[in-house]
Amino acid sequence: MAKVYTNQKISPKTVGILIALGVALILLIALAANCMVSVPTGHTGIITTFGKVEDQTLEAGMHFKLPWQSVVKMDNRNQKQSIELSCFSSDIQEVSLSYSVNYQIEKSNAQTIYKTIGVDYFNTVMEPRIQSSVKTYVAHYTAEQLIESREELSQKIYTALESELAQYNIVLVATSIDNIDFNDAFTDAVESKQVAAQNKLQAEIEQQQATMEAEQAAARAKIKADSDAEVAKIKAESDADVVKIQADSSEYQGQKDAAINKAISESLTPDLLRYYYITHWDGKLPETFVSNEDFLALLDIQAGNNK
Repeated sequence: MAKVYTNQKISPKTVGILIALGVALILLIALAANCMVSVPTGHTGIITTFGKVEDQTLEAGMHFKLPWQSVVKMDNRNQKQSIELSCFSSDIQEVSLSYSVNYQIEKSNAQTIYKTIGVDYFNTVMEPRIQSSVKTYVAHYTAEQLIESREELSQKIYTALESELAQYNIVLVATSIDNIDFNDAFTDAVESKQVAAQNKLQAEIEQQQATMEAEQAAARAKIKADSDAEVAKIKAESDADVVKIQADSSEYQGQKDAAINKAISESLTPDLLRYYYITHWDGKLPETFVSNEDFLALLDIQAGNNK
């Protein structure tokens, strides 16, 4: 026999139970979701219970909390802010200045910062002190000194801010003066002064060059004159040496000839002279005689030859 199915209605009580279970499930899911919190990397989680800051902090990652607790996420990464300021120099020149700071909070004191200052610590603590320090130190310099001493000014402001912000557990990493501007009148005056200074410097350079060229020309002339005088001196000394050598040579030659003549005269004997007459006479009698002795000597030579 086949079964016969009949439509049965769900009772209102059952519907109510199902609805209650569904709502409870949704509430449980919502409650579970509300009990989980994610803290991003580079942040510290500050737990508050009905507004009261708890001693516990949360690192980056997923965490469980009570449904009635809230988590404030404090950024402890290196951050940068720039401020535009209007200041006055010591000579009452208006200065527009752009100043940048790199900073980060001390991670271990994130709770203290949140308790005492809050999340907006830059506007609450940092900006007023930056403005005060920058304006104070800018007022110590004239407008021209600000241009020349920019690095010195930046270092002084950094040193002052570093100690002030450390009291609030804020670490000052670096600072810089990005730009300094002056009003048009001062800028024009500075440019005119620079142009005048450059022209003066150029004139001084040209004068120095002309002086140097004149000194070089004078030095060259002196060197040439000294050189010519030295050459003339050397030539004169050389000529004198030549004359002396020639005189010495003539004297030596005279001495030599005298010595030779002396040696010859000392070596001549009557027999040697007779020999020279015999060997060199051509056999002809001279037409004239100096003395009778010469004539008799020749006759003797001729007689000797005829033998």
